[in-house]
Amino acid sequence: LKVEELTAVSARLNTEIKNHEKEVAENQAALDKATAIREKRLAEFNAEEKDLLESISALKSAVTVLSKHNSFIQMPATHMQAVAMTMQQVMKHAPMLAGVLTRSERRLVTSFIQSPQDYFDAEPTFKQSYAPQSGEIFGILRQMKETFESNLSASQKEEMANQKAYEDLKAAKEAEIAAGQSQIEAKTGE
Repeated sequence: LKVEELTAVSARLNTEIKNHEKEVAENQAALDKATAIREKRLAEFNAEEKDLLESISALKSAVTVLSKHNSFIQMPATHMQAVAMTMQQVMKHAPMLAGVLTRSERRLVTSFIQSPQDYFDAEPTFKQSYAPQSGEIFGILRQMKETFESNLSASQKEEMANQKAYEDLKAAKEAEIAAGQSQIEAKTGE
């Protein structure tokens, strides 16, 4: 081979190697970005899951406390305060409860949280005279618990799908990176 031909071959190989190096770098950057997004979403999921599990546990306890008493009148004030605190804690997840609680149920919960003692006085107050509110509070608590359990299940399924999608993407990018590196090695050897 002539010097000119060897120079041309060398220039072509150098250009191809640079292109492969660029592809490998782009694939690595895409993988790094996907990994960062995945880690962020996993952290968000873990925080949401922890919140939901705590809320579900608190709601289960409140439902258990209420189910042991036929009405609020028979319930010790400390239990009532604990149920009210649970509801207040759970209401911070109000967006999850959108469409689950009616406006009047939300008002009832807010009123109960603000003054639970109004719901277990021996004599029915003005607020109590319209409906058996302890049963309504009990129903709302159960409804909230079921909603949170359903949200938790959906969130866990979504997390599993996100993890699988990430693993598929990662495998594809790693294969592309390996293929690019083997091309670089082969052309460097020529």
